[in-house]
Amino acid sequence: MVTLIVGSQWGDEGKGKIVDLLSANHDIVARYQGGANAGHTIVIDGKKYVLHLIPSGILNDGVKCVIGNGVVIDPVALTNEIKMLSDHGIDVSGRLFISHKAHLIMPYHKLLDQIRESSSSDKAIGTTGRGIGPAYIDKARRMGIRIVDLLDRQYFEEKLRYNISEHNKVITKVYGSDALDPEEIVETYLNFDKLIDPFITDTTTLLNNAIKEGKKVLAEGAQGALLDVDHGTYPYVTSSNPTSGGASTGLGVPPTAINRIIGITKAYCTRVGHGPFPSELNDQTGEYLRAKGAEFGATTGRPRRCGWLDLVALKYSVMINGIQEIALTKLDVLDEMDEIMVCDEYKIDGKPLKYFPVDLPSLNKIECNFKPVKGWNQSLKGIQKYSDLPRAAIDYFNIIEEFTGAEVTIVSTSPDRNDTIIKHK
Repeated sequence: MVTLIVGSQWGDEGKGKIVDLLSANHDIVARYQGGANAGHTIVIDGKKYVLHLIPSGILNDGVKCVIGNGVVIDPVALTNEIKMLSDHGIDVSGRLFISHKAHLIMPYHKLLDQIRESSSSDKAIGTTGRGIGPAYIDKARRMGIRIVDLLDRQYFEEKLRYNISEHNKVITKVYGSDALDPEEIVETYLNFDKLIDPFITDTTTLLNNAIKEGKKVLAEGAQGALLDVDHGTYPYVTSSNPTSGGASTGLGVPPTAINRIIGITKAYCTRVGHGPFPSELNDQTGEYLRAKGAEFGATTGRPRRCGWLDLVALKYSVMINGIQEIALTKLDVLDEMDEIMVCDEYKIDGKPLKYFPVDLPSLNKIECNFKPVKGWNQSLKGIQKYSDLPRAAIDYFNIIEEFTGAEVTIVSTSPDRNDTIIKHK
């Protein structure tokens, strides 16, 4: 039995809190794509934890956590995260499992990411500079380095030296930067291998055996569906597949094992970096949402662009992911508003558009039709039952459900784990 958590917008929907909440009723939580460019923030009894690679389920005692083969791993970020958890009294020994097929982010990936982004500012995508894209490029070019490669020192060194020599040509001759030292990198990664060796396993077999045994598995992605490299607002996307299909390839579990798909959806919309954002608000309301919602990246600290909830984009996301349920987060940010808007139609050159476009020229020309919705004008914090929510809030859910075809079953009314309403208990 596999429950899948996907981000239904442009990421930053609050997946970390929902995964943390649901993982208490699961045996295993498995991350299937992305890298340390994602930040999941969880608040428990006022204490904030920011995780980048390790699944949020690690904060629940007894839950096993898997980093799947679809994730690209930064050794520095991973070891720092393990230490951070240890400093908070959370021991990951015997609970963290890392796929031996996962690819490693190398120093040249980070360097190339940063210099490419900075040297083409007019065409910048808005990446975090963490080396994610270049690592996936090497994976597709069949020259990536996987954790399993560290097992054979001679093979690893030969492969790494070749890769460094290839990348150094670009780093020095194209970008004019200093060449990287292969000797230093070899030693660094061999030392890293010793540190993470206790966690490395065949996670594909581990997960499939768990499914056969009837264990409950929660699969989580990073970023969001509208940043998917195939189905998002290309080229302003991430380098992997956050959509539900990425879970099968990123973990090695069959699609038939997934029986529940929950789309994490913010009660309004945000986006980090460049790219199309039809419902964006470049006004005082946008500033209000940013300030009230503390909309700053967990990984980079960058301010997020803010806008009203885009139902057209959300319906597209529900379709491509097979989302059955919606977990609506940050509803409390709208608590003090007399009136809320939702985008319920796109227009281009005054003509209605019946679908979510995939070409950049169309995406940049979209005009949103905004429908007003009455606000509830009261704090929702502390409400524990769905039936106790104000009528105006439930009306807001009904609009979302009728437009998208997915049911709002989880509602978050503050960053804290305890401030969450589950419709069906």
